[in-house]
Amino acid sequence: MKAVIFARVSTQEQEADGHSIDAQIAKLREYCDRHNLEIIKEFEVVESSTRGERPEFYKMIDFVKAQKDQIALVCDKVDRLQRSFTELPVLDRLRKDNKLVLHFLDIGKLDSSANSQQISFYQMSVVMANAYTNAISDNVKRSIIYKLNNGECIGKAPLGYLNSRDAADKSIIVVDQSRAHLIKQIFELYATGAYSLGDLEKFAKQHHLTNTFFKGREGEPIKKNVISNILKNPFYAGEIYVEKYKSFYPHKYETLISKALYLECQRIVHSRSEANNRAQAIISSNKEFVFRNLIRCAVTGRVVSSDRKEAKKNKNTYLITRNPNDTSKKIYVPEQDILKQVSAVFKSIAVPQKMLDEITTYLQKSHEAEKEFHKHRIESFRKEHDLIQGKMDRLLDLYLAKSIPEETYINKRKSLESEMSKVKSETELHQNADGNFKNTVMTAFGLANKASEIFESSKTSEKRELIAFVFSNLNLRGAKLEYTLRKPFDMMVNLSTRTEWLPGKDSNLRPSD
Repeated sequence: MKAVIFARVSTQEQEADGHSIDAQIAKLREYCDRHNLEIIKEFEVVESSTRGERPEFYKMIDFVKAQKDQIALVCDKVDRLQRSFTELPVLDRLRKDNKLVLHFLDIGKLDSSANSQQISFYQMSVVMANAYTNAISDNVKRSIIYKLNNGECIGKAPLGYLNSRDAADKSIIVVDQSRAHLIKQIFELYATGAYSLGDLEKFAKQHHLTNTFFKGREGEPIKKNVISNILKNPFYAGEIYVEKYKSFYPHKYETLISKALYLECQRIVHSRSEANNRAQAIISSNKEFVFRNLIRCAVTGRVVSSDRKEAKKNKNTYLITRNPNDTSKKIYVPEQDILKQVSAVFKSIAVPQKMLDEITTYLQKSHEAEKEFHKHRIESFRKEHDLIQGKMDRLLDLYLAKSIPEETYINKRKSLESEMSKVKSETELHQNADGNFKNTVMTAFGLANKASEIFESSKTSEKRELIAFVFSNLNLRGAKLEYTLRKPFDMMVNLSTRTEWLPGKDSNLRPSD
């Protein structure tokens, strides 16, 4: 059979022993030789398997489609081919049409005659590869949360401040002495209640308060929308608000205004919004509803609102949506009815203990390979760190010897500092990624067997967290719930009806000899 070799690394993996292109190609060629596969094309790819459109992957797919014969696609591991489910439909169609046979050095081959257990195991390999990628992302999130809890700013300094570096070469925020007093005056003027955003825009123009952060508009006087954002930004009073986490974090930098002045400005913003009949756009309900902001109307696409009837004979909570048969009419669906549908889904999610034990064993084996990979990456980054440090030392020597002008030294220094910062960040990610991906998967599987029990006994806030963790794209079409389950929960529905998970001894999906 003719074969195509596919070897992939991401940009960060290029130099890692065992994961490099050359190392993969050597193993894949040897595999093809042992299995009498004729190599007609080799694809050496440097691209992410989870981001972007993956042009090189689809070049390989087009090449396979152009061949008259059935083609063997040979890869080192599943995660070299994909770390998400995006490409599954493409590969699965070629496999079912006898156009493609998948060969993986770690789990064997998958052809058109593969049974449900073999396909499920392949899909679970993709789930675990995706979970590993998510774990790396989680490390980044943890790093961000750590910095926020430590009072550090994670983005560009707001107008009135500047990004800088301290004596230890760490990123800090300092007051912009040329603009800070003008920002303070904007708050003081607005707090009097006598100045509109238009008035403050004129003030900014008169005092040459210019933009510093919109690319292409540097030096232009700030407009009303910028001033509005300034007035709502708690950073000036000592806190960082992160929209993604819906949380405030006290910061350690110098404040420009008092908390009392900031709150007074917020009171005026609020009162003016009410006067313009826009209060509902900025005020959220104080009542705690299970599905608040979690579910949308399948007819209109808008967020479904909740309401509680307090009448003596009717104290139920309702979800307010549109009638699918007449969109001009609202319908009130009892929240309890939707909770029953959610509960039924939780009851359908379970992983048999035998299957969980087999998955655990597989994860333990794959984890050793991942640990070795991180070890090599850290060593590689340390070498790169030492190389950059050497360049910085030599650059300083040249500057002190007056062999290069100050401007050249500053520019070169900044470039090397940027490279060093990137190396340090990458090293930290790999140092922290020593098994989080495995814990992520096992936590999901462990939760699956208890999801229904936990949901039934949870408080409203806990129910909301569990729903958000397991479900995505919740929609309400009339009184019927439509949904998508997050991975890997979408693969756990009714798993208890299967007799096997991993293939048996006679399966063609097994580790290569």
